[in-house]
Amino acid sequence: MTATDPALTAIAQSWCALSLLHGKIEARIERALQAGHGLSAREYSLLDVLSRQHNGPGGHLQMKQVADAVVLSQSATTRLVTRLEDRGLLTRYLCDTDRRGIYTDVTEAGLALLREARPTNERALRAALDEAAENPELSPLVRAVEVLKVPV
Repeated sequence: MTATDPALTAIAQSWCALSLLHGKIEARIERALQAGHGLSAREYSLLDVLSRQHNGPGGHLQMKQVADAVVLSQSATTRLVTRLEDRGLLTRYLCDTDRRGIYTDVTEAGLALLREARPTNERALRAALDEAAENPELSPLVRAVEVLKVPV
């Protein structure tokens, strides 16, 4: 294969379309969450991920796992956690079994904000997907997102 191979060009174009779809969705969600709830899309994502933790075995995520889930570096995740903790939306505490481990939980205020913001996030996502579905280059990707079944 050469750099001008049609298969490589098609893959590159598909990747660009996927990147475009992601950017459009993220921008729409960002605007809606900021306007309606004073949250960034990353802050919403972090609250959402942490709200799904439980108290059973393996129920709390380590910071690396949280960083992976919100697609940020560990240092960026730590800064994000600190910002949300300063706003009273998260709290941190030491792990009972490993004093080096620090866990993060969503506070009641954080859970309330997340409940308020979730419909906004879902409406913005739906609107972004509907708009993208009108674009012939993006519509196959929208269909793929809509039929994708991810275990929760």
